[in-house]
Amino acid sequence: MALAMTACGRLTVMPPPDGEPVVLKQGELATTWTDADGGTLTLKWDGTFTADKVCVAIDWEDSLTWSGTGTWKLGSPKEQSYVGVTFDAAHPEMGVRKPDSYSALRHGEVLKLWVPVGDPDLDYPNCVLTSPAS
Repeated sequence: MALAMTACGRLTVMPPPDGEPVVLKQGELATTWTDADGGTLTLKWDGTFTADKVCVAIDWEDSLTWSGTGTWKLGSPKEQSYVGVTFDAAHPEMGVRKPDSYSALRHGEVLKLWVPVGDPDLDYPNCVLTSPAS
């Protein structure tokens, strides 16, 4: 779970979307993931990706979309997989190449990659990508 500081200086836990943490294999991740606004992130077997207006989080207060190409890595602790992406070109507004990593969830037959975005007191939505489970 992600932690965020409230305006009062208290630490709060940002709730994840519905689903249980899951460990995924590279083959389960190598597919096209879609966000709520139709943005896509296509992870390829060779460790590269293409993105088209996909939601990303640069830090806990910024939710952005990004298009481009780059590389991805799978990080799999014992309870949950994490996917880190690095874009070939810097984000035009933020000047960074590496947004926050996505965490993996399974909700029924749906796989999700998500990253917390924004101040929970302001009801910012999380960035959630989905793909049918294989």
